[in-house]
Amino acid sequence: MDIITALAGELGIKKHQAEAAVKLIDEGNTIPFIARYRKEVTGALSDEILRNLYDRLNYLRNLEEKKNQVLASIEEQGKLTEELKAQILAAETMVVVDDLYRPYRPKRRTRATIAKEKGLEPLANIIMLQMTDKPLEKEAEAYVDAEKEVNTVDEAIDGAKDILAESVSDEADYRIHIREITMKKGRILSAAKNADEESVYEMYYEFDEALPKLAGHRILALNRGETEKVLTVKIEAPEEDILRYLEKKIIVRDNPNTTSVLKDVIADSYKRLIAPAIEREIRSTLTERAEDGAIKVFGKNLEQLLMQPPIANQIVLGWDPAFRTGCKLAVVDSTGKVLDTTVIYPTAPQNKVEESKKVLKRLITTYGITLISVGNGTASRESEMVIVDLLKELDTQVQYVIVNEAGASVYSASKLATEEFPNFDVGQRSAASIARRLQDPLAELVKIDPKSIGVGQYQHDMNQKKLGEALVGVVEDCVNKVGVDLNTASASLLEYISGISKAVAKNIVAYREENGRFTARPQLLKVSKLGPKAYEQCAGFLRISEGKNPLDATSVHPESYVATQKLLTKLGFMAEDIREGKLRGISKKISNYQTLAKELEIGELTLEDIVKELEKPARDPREDMPKPILRSDVLDMKDLTPGMVLKGTVRNVIDFGAFVDIGVHQDGLVHISQMSERFIKHPLEVVSVGDIVEVSVLSVDLKKQRIQLTMKI
Repeated sequence: MDIITALAGELGIKKHQAEAAVKLIDEGNTIPFIARYRKEVTGALSDEILRNLYDRLNYLRNLEEKKNQVLASIEEQGKLTEELKAQILAAETMVVVDDLYRPYRPKRRTRATIAKEKGLEPLANIIMLQMTDKPLEKEAEAYVDAEKEVNTVDEAIDGAKDILAESVSDEADYRIHIREITMKKGRILSAAKNADEESVYEMYYEFDEALPKLAGHRILALNRGETEKVLTVKIEAPEEDILRYLEKKIIVRDNPNTTSVLKDVIADSYKRLIAPAIEREIRSTLTERAEDGAIKVFGKNLEQLLMQPPIANQIVLGWDPAFRTGCKLAVVDSTGKVLDTTVIYPTAPQNKVEESKKVLKRLITTYGITLISVGNGTASRESEMVIVDLLKELDTQVQYVIVNEAGASVYSASKLATEEFPNFDVGQRSAASIARRLQDPLAELVKIDPKSIGVGQYQHDMNQKKLGEALVGVVEDCVNKVGVDLNTASASLLEYISGISKAVAKNIVAYREENGRFTARPQLLKVSKLGPKAYEQCAGFLRISEGKNPLDATSVHPESYVATQKLLTKLGFMAEDIREGKLRGISKKISNYQTLAKELEIGELTLEDIVKELEKPARDPREDMPKPILRSDVLDMKDLTPGMVLKGTVRNVIDFGAFVDIGVHQDGLVHISQMSERFIKHPLEVVSVGDIVEVSVLSVDLKKQRIQLTMKI
């Protein structure tokens, strides 16, 4: 297989782009580095396309390796023909390679191998040839042999049928066709093991849907229901079509002595050997496809969450709500430094509301708190009521935000949190994290395993390795898009920078602690284990404000400094003008990028990127994202009425809709059918996590704690 051609075709890119990307990956370049600083080489392939290319490249290379192993194994058996070799080399999936290898794979003892040991293979060949003019019973008499444990004619015929059933099952072309027709015409059925039992799977108690129409989230729900032993799930194949196809392929002569036996063989082979395997393969394929879709949605949601704009220059009170153990508070200054921590007990069972308010008023006055960040977990609703009452009693303006606290408990109990806050308990660490994730979501959330952030669906049911790798890729892309301050970034943030490992991230922090601030990017080369290749990969993403060279505070890569200096001189500026923001509008002074790029000996796309960066040095791409809604009042579910119009924040996007926080503690669901007047295939076409949307209440179910919303206003 020509892997480069295959990649270009699958991804809809040019062959030279695929070739260039593969070469750069093989040379040890990271995806963020290639996407940002090798645009000329790849034709400006995005990080998303590059990651898809990387995944497919690994799959196709593994496929080629598998083909070579299979060819070597069959050749060793002396059974490799040119036709079989060509079929294996042309295979485009692992499943097809497995189909072709099946007859040659070393087998455990089966009914067929036992029959072969009894010398019944010649009788099986007679039946398959369909040319005998004798009744089969007569043919079988020659194979009755007590020593071989073939005591009767019927036993001989049954053994021959077992050999033929396995032979039919091993035929690759048959399996490929049966798999295709089952995927095309098959249905998936599910039923309740106990129809009287209430569960979240009630809609699947009598479920029947065509396989081609089956949505990914339904597949994952059926799988979970089956795992939890609530549902029985099976695939209903077009059996009559399949048996008719096999009979047409196998029964090539109308011989009364063999036809009925071959029909029995075909039915047995399909029902006993082929159908269960095909069902497992199809379920596995459907699950993999559903997981890939869910991982993609999880990745998009995570990206939106990480790229939420920071709330700068505010002193924030982080509030980790709880009942029995009290609400943990942490006051965090505008740089993220924890100034104070305490515990209050305004919720049940203590209900010390007035005492808690006194503590809160003292903290707000002492530290000049302007914003309260409340986790959305247990006792969040009750805490919110206390906060709203408190805000009415204050002379100064203080607002609050409900933040998604997913992963805060995971972080607070982690080794990293212990190192960061050795003198805090888990509650204090959690409150500090809740405050900081409002101030700089990206810097705080990178400390948490992406899988624990909880902006997906069925994440615990899918391939954890695959999910983990995909989400780490998303975090890497986000961190590198934003860039980090080399002198303030934590090791947790630095390890996501292109070319920097966990060990090197710790070494950077250690170097900083020992030698003071970095004043120039080349100092990175003095950091232990950070060599020239790693420097090339990371330098452009690491910023140094107030350094010796103003370009070090931008995303201009050091490899382009000479060209950038020439550009500045040509336009009549000095490097110092970058700091003072004097380069705004310089793009208007460039009449021909192509000519100028040649003169500066850099690529045209690189020149465009440099000009954009000089106009807005170290611009944070998160500025374009919607800001969180700051609240000062509260609604209750019982206050909601159909038709009420509210503003809300999208908290999670899933295959069938989106959950929106409208300020009543319980998120409401906007079903995909209620998102737009036009037809949409997926909610991500309309909304993303963090979006601020206007919704109208459709219905409220207080008993089930469900709110149905619409965006069709």
